[in-house]
Amino acid sequence: MKKVKISVENGDFSVASYNIHKYRGIDGVFDPERVARVIKELKAEILGLQEIDSRVFQMKNYAGLLSEKAGMEVVFGPTRRKRAKFGNALVTSYQVKDVRHIDLSVSGRSPRAALDVDLLSKGETIRVIVAHLGLGVGERRRQIGRLLEIFCAQSDRMEIMLGDFNEWVPAVNLHHVHNFFGKSPSLRTFPSFMPVLPLDRIWVRPVEALVSLSTHRTPLSRMASDHLPVRAIMNQCR
Repeated sequence: MKKVKISVENGDFSVASYNIHKYRGIDGVFDPERVARVIKELKAEILGLQEIDSRVFQMKNYAGLLSEKAGMEVVFGPTRRKRAKFGNALVTSYQVKDVRHIDLSVSGRSPRAALDVDLLSKGETIRVIVAHLGLGVGERRRQIGRLLEIFCAQSDRMEIMLGDFNEWVPAVNLHHVHNFFGKSPSLRTFPSFMPVLPLDRIWVRPVEALVSLSTHRTPLSRMASDHLPVRAIMNQCR
C-alpha cells in the first residue's frame, strides 16, 4: 500500500485522539460520513478512535479514508464482540509492526480495553496505546495502574498513550500518568458544543517530543460527536 506523507508545520508528524460517540452527533443524527470528514480534517498520521463499530466503518469506504490513495491502515481493538467489533481503533499511515490487546475490564463494570500497537517510522519503532477508561473513579485507578505496568521504567523508543480517560480532576488518578510520562496540557473536549471537561488526552515519552497540543474546533467537529478531537504535533525521537 502506498504511504502518503502528511505535511506538519514545526514538527515531524501529528497524532490525534477522537471519541466518535458511535457516529452519533450532538443533534442526535447517526452520520458516519460526517465523522469521516472530521477524520480527514485532522490530517493525522497516527489517530486513535474510541467508540467505533468496525462493521459501520468498513461497510462503506467513507470519504476515501481506507483507499489506497489515502494510504491509511486501520487496526481494530474490540472491547466487546457481537455482530461486529466495537471499541477502539488506530488509523495510521505508518507501517504496523505488532498489535497487542489489553483487557482493562473491572468486575461489575462495562467491558473496557486498550489497543497496544508498534509502528515503524524512519526505521524507528513508535509504541502507541489507544484507551477508553471507565466511569468509576476506582475503576479508572485500576485501569491506569494496569496501563502503566506494561511500560518499562526505561525505554529507548518513543511511547504515546492517548484516548478518552474520563478524568476531569487530574489530582485523582492522572498524577500517576504525569509522573511517568511528564505533564501534558489539559484541554477541554466535552461536550463538543461548549467544552467544559478535559476527558480526552495525549501523552508522549520523552515529553520533549511534544511540540504542541490543541483541540480541533471546527463547525463540523462541534456537531459530529459529543467529544472534540485533540491533536498533537510531535518530533520523532532520534
